[in-house]
Order: sequence, then structure tokens, then C-alpha cells
Amino acid sequence: MDKYLLRIPDMSCQHCVNRISQALDEAGISKYRVDLESRTVTVETENLNEVLLALDEAGYSASPAES
Repeated sequence: MDKYLLRIPDMSCQHCVNRISQALDEAGISKYRVDLESRTVTVETENLNEVLLALDEAGYSASPAES
């Protein structure tokens, strides 16, 4: 399983955190951490596209953070 750090610039409040968490839970992603302060999600997955699609469907654009 690979670990990714995703930037989500539109995440601005606790409601956003809850929606993102719900979207990931519904997509079957269980290993993640949402950080509102840095507007990032750290996720462990074998399918990054599945994560990006779940976030997009929830209304949040995400992109891998530069190292």
C-alpha cells in the first residue's frame, strides 16, 4: 500500500473535514488523516484514482503535494 499526501485547497472548516471523511469512508478507504490546518489529507491506498474520484464526487479537488 502506498502513502500519499494530498492538498485540498477548498477545505476551510470542520464541515469540510466531515464531508471529506464521509466520502473516504463510503469509498472504503480506512487509512487516512485529514488535517484542516494544512488543508491536506494523508491517505494509504493501492488506488489513488479511487481516492481522487471520491473527493471529486464530494466536491473537493485534490492533488498530490509536491515533496
